[in-house]
Amino acid sequence: MHPGVQHPKSPDASSVPASLKTETSPKNASPARRSRPPRPNHRHIHRFPFPVDVHPLPPLIPHNPLSIVSVLLSYLTYLIAPPQQHVYSAYFDSATSSVHVTDPKAIRALWEMGFFGKGSLSRSEPSWVEREKKRRGLLGGTTSEEVTRQRRTERRELKMDRARMEKLIIQERLKAEAAARQGADSTVEQPSQSPSADVSTEKFSLRKAKEARLLDVQRAVQQDGEVNFPDTSEKQTLNGSGKTVRFSPVVQAKEFTSDSAILQLPEVIAEEDKAGPEERPTVENEEHLHLSNEEAFFLVYGLGALTILDDTRRNIIPTSALLPLLCHHSKFPPRDSSSELNPDDTFLISYVVYHHFRSLGWVVRSGVKFGVDYLLYNRGPVFSHAEFAIVVIPSYVDQYWKETEERRTHCATRVSRSWWWLHCVNRVQAQVKKSLVVCYVEVPPPVSYDLDVPIETDIGRLLSQYQVREMVVRRWVPNRTRD
Repeated sequence: MHPGVQHPKSPDASSVPASLKTETSPKNASPARRSRPPRPNHRHIHRFPFPVDVHPLPPLIPHNPLSIVSVLLSYLTYLIAPPQQHVYSAYFDSATSSVHVTDPKAIRALWEMGFFGKGSLSRSEPSWVEREKKRRGLLGGTTSEEVTRQRRTERRELKMDRARMEKLIIQERLKAEAAARQGADSTVEQPSQSPSADVSTEKFSLRKAKEARLLDVQRAVQQDGEVNFPDTSEKQTLNGSGKTVRFSPVVQAKEFTSDSAILQLPEVIAEEDKAGPEERPTVENEEHLHLSNEEAFFLVYGLGALTILDDTRRNIIPTSALLPLLCHHSKFPPRDSSSELNPDDTFLISYVVYHHFRSLGWVVRSGVKFGVDYLLYNRGPVFSHAEFAIVVIPSYVDQYWKETEERRTHCATRVSRSWWWLHCVNRVQAQVKKSLVVCYVEVPPPVSYDLDVPIETDIGRLLSQYQVREMVVRRWVPNRTRD
């Protein structure tokens, strides 16, 4: 670039106050970055897609006799000592209409192999015990929730610093413009040099604000020999207004571990550190794994890796009785157990979609936080974000549902969705970078259930009556879809 030509995005160097220019000394050019803790090997932890023991056979090569011998030996080994399938146990709570797993081994296995369930005291992965131990100082490292909370706190503080720097620059420019209008021959008197104002006037980012904060700490260490942090606890601005809050010395002496955590004084933490390993209190696991009804029935019927007990936790609920039980509890309050099974039951419609996508290899999770029914992950929530958001809508295409006015009214009530609803859901998914998929489930007529064998005992014949159709809904942008 020619030396006389200035970049249009960069401000004029002569108009920038001297107190706001960045020093280019080699000492403060590249501040040291904080080392990150080692991450767990998720590829090894979640290497199995389902909680099912798989024993693959060796490859069979017809022209190699040794491969045939190895295959025969494998079959013989399986016949002599057949592998045992791990079947985990859970219980059904009729008060909450949900399924719970309390065994720690079963909780870890169901989460690591297929991402089934949700921790009752956690956001997703059941990690309450690790968080509680780390809060008490019994275990080193940080959990995912703590990392997220710390990252949000840092971003909030850096955004406040960035806003303060931009405000200082605007004030300096206003002073310079006022002096120019008054026809002053000399430039505006420069304010005193302060480490906090030592940032560039380029486009501010969180990374630059963080580097500026590290530079301030380094200068404080070089000048005074100790770190002098600004006293932000004495006076803080709330929501950008003029109101301030002052904290007493008693409150400042306490340590807040989180927004909802218990306050611990430094004396209590010191006493726990002085106690020996035998004297330290043990943390009991108070968290259990909460399974949705669709996940529980898929583990029982689709994989055979789970058995569900009743409220007494003594009797096992058979699969033929579990399906009507979950259908009756699909609404609140639960329906009577003697009522008939409707083909358009809420649980049946949602489970058909869940079974459909699970059979195709997708990791299906609840999408209630995004206003949809399901979220589809390619490998799992620890690897990447969900790619698709699923909305389930029943479809009554059979002629049986159009014979009477009562049936047509019932179908129109179940299917009707307004354009406002579709626009709101699609806009939310566009903001979180997910593709909205409207999944239509064709409901069969109830005439097909009048057979000699009750349909509840033949679940495969029941599910084969349904058909699933997907339709992707995307926002049409003319500039992006132009030929």
